[in-house]
Amino acid sequence: MKHTERELTAIKEEVSQMWQLVLSQLEKSKQAFFNNDVEQAREVISREKRVNTFELKIDSDCENYIALYNPVAIDLRLVLSLIKISYTLERIGDFSEGIARHVVEDSCDAITGNLKEELCLATMFDTVIEMLSDSFVALDSENTKLSGKILAKDEMVDEIYHRAIKILADYMRKEPLQIECGLKTMLMLRKIERIGDHCSNIVEEIVFYIDAKVLKHTKNKE
Repeated sequence: MKHTERELTAIKEEVSQMWQLVLSQLEKSKQAFFNNDVEQAREVISREKRVNTFELKIDSDCENYIALYNPVAIDLRLVLSLIKISYTLERIGDFSEGIARHVVEDSCDAITGNLKEELCLATMFDTVIEMLSDSFVALDSENTKLSGKILAKDEMVDEIYHRAIKILADYMRKEPLQIECGLKTMLMLRKIERIGDHCSNIVEEIVFYIDAKVLKHTKNKE
């Protein structure tokens, strides 16, 4: 293996480790929310610094690789994609931390199990977790066939989100004393929806790296 290949492999391994950490953060934030587990939520918050450290290290290593080896074609696309993917993973980590902070600081008893079920919160969480996991498989296997499936899941998350906002709006009209709680829940729903968007952004970078196609800003991302 050439020295340049070893360097690229090392960067990809760092991204893989960061990915697994962010996936764990997202899963733990879901568990903390549904179990109202403040201690687990605090664990997610405390581990956010590790996510940030990964992003800074990967960014620096990619910049050094470009400066030292002047990559072209697929190697250049890979490095550029890894920079953007690590940034996007860091943003997903931020949203996971935000959900955990909701459990610690803003959780309220008004959002009962029945309302959570009506809002399809579990489905939203599970779908974005699947998107993040599937996109890791797509990069690891260098297979873009999963891209359409992942992007379709993002559309499903958007549909659930918009339906949930209407449900919460109706709930707050009927229960005006719970408006603050409802608004905070809306903000948390928005975080989950944005995670789905970021997973789609990751897929776009994987397609760019492997197939040299740009999906960004296209109407029909297939």
